[in-house]
Amino acid sequence: MPASTRHHRALAVFVHCLGILAAVPALPSAAPEAAAVPRPPAATPQPTSATPPPAATPAPAGSRAPVAMVARLTEPTPPSAPPAMAPPTRAPASAPPQQVTVAVATESSPAPRYRIQVRNVSNSPLVTTVRQELPPGSSTTAISGGGQSTPAGGSATEVTWRLRLPAHSTTTLGTALAATAPGRPLTAPTCAFTSDGSRPYDCASATWQAAAAPAAEVSEAPPWRRYPVLLAGLAVLLLISAALVWVWRRRRGRRVTAAALSTGGGAEGGRGTVYPRPAAPSPVRRRRTPPVWVLVGAAVVVLAGVVGTAGWTATRQVAAIDTQKQPTSGAWVGSGVNGSLGVPLRESAFEFTVYRMTCGAPGTAGKPDGGGAAPANGRRCEATVGVRNVTGDHQPWHSELQRAYLPGGRWVSTDESATRTANLGRDVFADPMAAGTRMVLPLVFTVDGRDPPQQLELRSGVFSAGVRVQMP
Repeated sequence: MPASTRHHRALAVFVHCLGILAAVPALPSAAPEAAAVPRPPAATPQPTSATPPPAATPAPAGSRAPVAMVARLTEPTPPSAPPAMAPPTRAPASAPPQQVTVAVATESSPAPRYRIQVRNVSNSPLVTTVRQELPPGSSTTAISGGGQSTPAGGSATEVTWRLRLPAHSTTTLGTALAATAPGRPLTAPTCAFTSDGSRPYDCASATWQAAAAPAAEVSEAPPWRRYPVLLAGLAVLLLISAALVWVWRRRRGRRVTAAALSTGGGAEGGRGTVYPRPAAPSPVRRRRTPPVWVLVGAAVVVLAGVVGTAGWTATRQVAAIDTQKQPTSGAWVGSGVNGSLGVPLRESAFEFTVYRMTCGAPGTAGKPDGGGAAPANGRRCEATVGVRNVTGDHQPWHSELQRAYLPGGRWVSTDESATRTANLGRDVFADPMAAGTRMVLPLVFTVDGRDPPQQLELRSGVFSAGVRVQMP
């Protein structure tokens, strides 16, 4: 047997033995004392009352009581390996019970109108502040319930109500806006906050769209301008043209035959017209082929057309690539979704809705998480965000993936300490969200400079495309 074959067989036997040893489960070893002690005899049935019990015999010296041996045999032995049970995972975070709920609906009217219902579902009266963010460039024409219209920074305007809600009560509010350009949808998010206006209870939004204008009556076109009539006329024209060509070719063939018969006579007079002679074999003509330079030229033109078309297509595709896009454009799961304030945007796991964004004055930012001095022009911007888990399982999310983009492409992540403070010491990123739950919470971003964030990027995971919300 060759040496290589022997080595291969020896190696195969060695690997096979290792597999058998790995497949045999580890068995707990018996205690040496228990192995040395013999098994106790089987218990004998107790005698009846008619038969007296046998007299007890003294145990020999140096022997142990069988009861002690049984007790030692029945002692539990520790397991030789940990149980095959997965360690408990973190419990999904459940949203705190809501005390105030908000519902917003639009009315079918020529001008934008919104109906807001604020309900206190708790067992005690509450004082709440309701704020409705109006679309940029819009103005109010009517406000119910004692609300006031105030500027919210920039071109945005908000309507504010301060309400005292009895227990288990519902208050209806309303706003009407000036008429806008037809076909322009208007979204007005509304939130109910605590009495000091710092923490949101609940938020909702609704989008108003103008009613579709009735279709104008269109006069019936004349028959000669209708497509079916034109197509039928074209078909008839083609049939007539084909018939004329067929008749012309038939008559031309007859003339050629008559001319050949009339000139085919000879010395015998017009006999050929009555008894035609067998036709003489006509000389074989060579089929004319196009010149070589024509074929080469046509091939060059076709090749140039193909190359030119491919180059033009590739150039357009390369030119269509936006080099200013953020990293989410190349995500692995889903595609990025863009929207505006108050519009629900869904990605792979979460549905995000940004209801409002407010920024403090420059220089009001606190110290960063790692300590040190606060930036001179730093300020904190607080976004009120609604998050809904649209999957059937609990989903984690992380503060580092929630970003606010500043002018020039710079971005900052969520300020964890400020966000925890805004949520009354609760870390909203510590536990995953339970399936089907929804939370409305503030996210705080510490930015520098005088310009507020232009865009918010919210994502559930590293490989999720996420959503992008344009700030007004």
